[in-house]
Amino acid sequence: MNERQKDRPWLMRTYAGHSTAEASNALYRRNLAKGQTGLSVAFDLPTQTGYDPDHILARGEVGRVGVPVAHLGDMRRLFQDIPLEEMNTSMTINASAMWLLALYQVVAEEQGADVTRLQGTTQNDIVKEYLSRGTYVFPPGPSLRLTTDVIAYTVNHLPKWNPINICSYHLQEAGATPVQEIAYAMSTAIAVLDAVRDSGQVPQERMGDVVARISFFVNAGVRFVEEMCKMRAFTRIWDKVTRERYGIEDPRQRRFRYGVQVNSLGLTEAQPENNVQRIVLEMLAVTLSKDARARAVQLPAWNEALGLPRPWDQQWSLRIQQVLAHESDLLEYGDIFDGSHVIEAKVAELVERSLAEIGHIQEMGGAMAAVESGYLKSQLVSSHAERRARIESGEEKIIGVNCYEGTEPSPLTSDLDGAIMTVDPENEARVVTALHEWRDNRDEVRAQRSLETLKAAAAGTGNLMEATLECARAGVTTGEWSWALRDVFGEFRAPTGVSGAPVAVTAEPGTPLAEVRRKVTQTAGELGTGKLRLLVGKPGLDGHSNGAEQIAVRARDAGFEVVYQGIRLTPEQIVSAAVAEDVHCVGLSILSGSHAELVPDVLDRLRRAGVDDVPVIAGGIIPPADAAKLVESGVAAVFTPKDFGITEIIGRIVDEIRRANKLDPLEVAA
Repeated sequence: MNERQKDRPWLMRTYAGHSTAEASNALYRRNLAKGQTGLSVAFDLPTQTGYDPDHILARGEVGRVGVPVAHLGDMRRLFQDIPLEEMNTSMTINASAMWLLALYQVVAEEQGADVTRLQGTTQNDIVKEYLSRGTYVFPPGPSLRLTTDVIAYTVNHLPKWNPINICSYHLQEAGATPVQEIAYAMSTAIAVLDAVRDSGQVPQERMGDVVARISFFVNAGVRFVEEMCKMRAFTRIWDKVTRERYGIEDPRQRRFRYGVQVNSLGLTEAQPENNVQRIVLEMLAVTLSKDARARAVQLPAWNEALGLPRPWDQQWSLRIQQVLAHESDLLEYGDIFDGSHVIEAKVAELVERSLAEIGHIQEMGGAMAAVESGYLKSQLVSSHAERRARIESGEEKIIGVNCYEGTEPSPLTSDLDGAIMTVDPENEARVVTALHEWRDNRDEVRAQRSLETLKAAAAGTGNLMEATLECARAGVTTGEWSWALRDVFGEFRAPTGVSGAPVAVTAEPGTPLAEVRRKVTQTAGELGTGKLRLLVGKPGLDGHSNGAEQIAVRARDAGFEVVYQGIRLTPEQIVSAAVAEDVHCVGLSILSGSHAELVPDVLDRLRRAGVDDVPVIAGGIIPPADAAKLVESGVAAVFTPKDFGITEIIGRIVDEIRRANKLDPLEVAA
């Protein structure tokens, strides 16, 4: 078949960024030279949550899970020698999306680019941040205003830019079923489009231009038939909503446009080589069906459950895409599922159930109301708890985790410390020093004037993009821009969903949870307290709270009194809560790599507070060498993704409480 008759391959990206703008720029240019056709920028957590690298909450987080971008100089270096007019750049940024887009536009202008030709995406979906990822800053109302302003601005000034990437990816990671993923994403889209329409910034006759630039970012799990049907259901519902609710007549404007990162939640630390076939199956879910094929695909690396992938690991994931697109005959055919009764029946079921849930959310007042009431979060926590229970019972099989656990030694992981990339611990100090130099050398009068203009605009009703662009040009930093808006909008703490989550694992006589409950009750009695108290803490900026929530829910069901205040706490706040609540154990959950700095800090503060009989446990993506160091420093136990049995973990926590209080061990199966 002639090559010209093939469909054009999707955009191939790798989600990447680390350490510094310079290091990330070098990585981007290497990946582009290997055949990557677009960029996907991972920002570090301080950048995502609007803090400068020298803020107390940024400690241990700078450059860990992405690139730090604190000002225009960083953005210049990030894209040095990469012509932005020719690039398609996806930026995974939400609360500070307006700020990063402004920096990107100014760098493009400095390169001499025609900004009307800029192509790419700002994620800019704050709803899923309240529900799963946790990088929100402002309350829902002001956050929706920022999203609306970015959309209105780009439609008028950056017409090829996708101003929002409505993201159901993290919803699935937080436990969403396919129906929940569709319904919550579509409810978010409705809230956003209603806000744009009602803002008066875009006339009704141009709403088609708005809809045409709305994109989605989805997750694809290993149940690839169901996932492919999910994407076909997405396309039908989007077509229906945009035609009926917003009157969009042009079918090209109603096209469901999405990118995908396949599921990282399902990647395992145990036998991580199995992750390769999982990734391939997940990729097929979003590429096999031509009528529901992704516009852009980025694949995780096989070792993401172990730590930060190396450039070679990212290259392997890119090559998986290239083999499918260029060696197979997939792109030579129409939709190979047309006419399948099985597929049609499943798609119809998903459409019907999703529309019913969308209707329920609309009756509650829409997505924002459902966020503020805690409904959406509690539903996700419940779904995730049910999934974890199925894995623990063996009903849902995970190869190498709860079945077929025997394995030959793997050459891929023979050197675990060498199987991932590590960020130089001295990197943070260098980034902070460079930030101080930037502040010292800028026009301070202009910077402060631009911040005052931004505050005045925020206190009014006008679009904030022009004031933000001036802040970017004036050398304002990420933290300064964010704090100016915090002063006007305030901050927000989202519901945790823990208290409203129902019991997912029963404690019937003879079950593992019943045995753990007996251990909890007996230990509390021996200590002369009504209930054992467990503090679950999330120090630093890591917003991945799914694991912490599941530990909190199971501990509650095991008879603990659980103290869980949500994400984004300093070690000082965690220790203060531990002392005030007189807890029997402190559990720290960190997935961002900042454990090496923050966990010892909590230990040290507890000792200085005179609390030396409260064990501290840690959980997260913690390499073996780091885990050994944490135990050496005084951590009682370290749990990583291979420890999938939550009831067993709770039993271990009871054991550590008994050991710390010099009680005899209880020989009770957990």
